[in-house]
This record gives sequence, structure tokens and C-alpha cells, in this order.
Amino acid sequence: MKEMIKKVPVPLCGVMLGTAALGNLLQSYSEGIRQVCGLFAALLLILILAKLICFPQMIREDMKNPIMASVAGTGSMALMILSTYAKPWIAQAAYGIWLFAILLHLILIVYFTVTFLCKLQMPKVFASYYIVYVGIAVAAITAPAYEQTAIGAAAFWFGFVSLILLLILVTYRYVTVKEVPDPAKPLICIYAAPASLCVAGYVQSVTPKSFGFLMALFVLATVLYLFALVKAVGYLKMPFYPSYAAFTFPFVISAIAAKQTMACAAKLGHPLPALSGLVFVETVIAVVLVVYTYIRFMMFLTAKNK
Repeated sequence: MKEMIKKVPVPLCGVMLGTAALGNLLQSYSEGIRQVCGLFAALLLILILAKLICFPQMIREDMKNPIMASVAGTGSMALMILSTYAKPWIAQAAYGIWLFAILLHLILIVYFTVTFLCKLQMPKVFASYYIVYVGIAVAAITAPAYEQTAIGAAAFWFGFVSLILLLILVTYRYVTVKEVPDPAKPLICIYAAPASLCVAGYVQSVTPKSFGFLMALFVLATVLYLFALVKAVGYLKMPFYPSYAAFTFPFVISAIAAKQTMACAAKLGHPLPALSGLVFVETVIAVVLVVYTYIRFMMFLTAKNK
């Protein structure tokens, strides 16, 4: 068991996030399925906490690496979502966990900015940078559960500004620096996440809403989703790397964004029934990718070392 815990990689946080978010995506189909997703995400949380307790020095080493440090942000994002699962049973504690997760993410933003962004090296810039800065928008998605839409709105606008700035920086990096190590290649699938995160955060926490702004954001999210999906199809043929975690949350949040855009547009007096087909297709893709990635990670963790 100790060997298994030692093998737990930081990107497992991303799978935990994707699994927890998948539960919210599938909630309209079945509350039971949502609870199952929450349970599977909680199992990953136990493994991650065990790694933190048993091998803290390994985590400290990982935090010196810009990829690992940025991917660590999925841990606090997952905690925000998982707190909403716990809310019906332990409301006050769940609210405390939510606030703690936001604080944790803010600390990561400061640490990452000082350690890596202020000493920017273009070859070390990856799509995982979106996680650090736009990831705080998960607070905007979960804020209504705690009636804290003011915090949610602030998180959305921070995430939105970060999205615009990072789209320029990260895209410039991939265009000008062609070399990407194989283990980091799947990270480009994270492109599907930030704009969709902002769509969901906007719908949940910002008032009043602009139909034009919503649609512009959704079109951007859809274009980035298609780009990431094409990349994912190619990279799924690669050997397993912990960066496979990038096949989970970005595709789940894209389906959530499409679903929420359709609902919000209808409320604003602009029904878009044609989106229902897109929502269904994106939901199926998200389920397949999360289940596949979860299984691959479990195979990795339980494999005997040769």
C-alpha cells in the first residue's frame, strides 16, 4: 500500500476534479450517479492526502516544477466542488472547506507568480498555467451553493482577465517554441477548460447578464474545445503519462458550459434548442474520457514495479 501511495502523482488531483465535476454534469440524469462520482472523487482525495502525509518531501520537490505546481491547482478546485457534495450533511463544515479551498488557490497564485511567472522562461510555459489563474473561476461556479455570489463574481472577473492574458502568452509559447516533451504533450488539452470555466462562472455568479457577452464567450469556448478534442484523439495513442489527467476536467467543464449556456440563453429570451445535440455529444465524450482516464490511473497505481 505504501508503494502505491508513493506513486500517487500530483496530476491525480486533475482526475479528482474531473470526476467530481462529472457528477454535477450528470446530476440532471440521476442524483445517484452524481453521488457515485462524488464517492470516486473522494477516494482519490484520500490517496492524495495520504501522499501529502506520508511523503511531504516529494510534494515539496514537485512544487519546484512549473508543470506540477500549476497542475496542483486542480486540487483546490476539486475541493471547492467536493465541498458542495458534503453541504447537505455538514453545511457549516462544507462552507469552511470551500473558503479554505479558495484561500489555498489564492496562495498558489501568489507562489506561482513569484516563483515562475516573475522569472518567465518561455520553454517552461504550458497550458497548465491556465489552471493557476483561471482555475479560481470554480469559486464562481460553486458560490451560489453558499449564497456568496459577490465572491463568485470577483472570482469570475479575475479568471476572465487571466483567460485573455494567458491566451496570448500560452499560445505565443506553443507557436514559437515547438519543442514539447512527450510527458507534457497532453497538457495542451487544458485549452478546452478556461473559456468554458468562465462561461459556467458567468452564468452562476454574475448579474445582470449580457446575451452578447455570453455567446461571445461560448463561441470562444467551443472553438478551443474542438482544438483540444482533436489533440486529445491524437495523444490518446501515446503511452500513459500522468498528464493524461488533462483528458478529464477540460472536457467535462466544456459540456457543463454548453448545458448552462442553453439554459441561460432561454432565460434571457433567446432559446437555443439546437444546442441540446451538442450538449449530449459533449456529455458522452466527457463520460468516456473520465472513465477511461480513471481506469488508466488505477492501473498505473496498482501495477507491480518490475
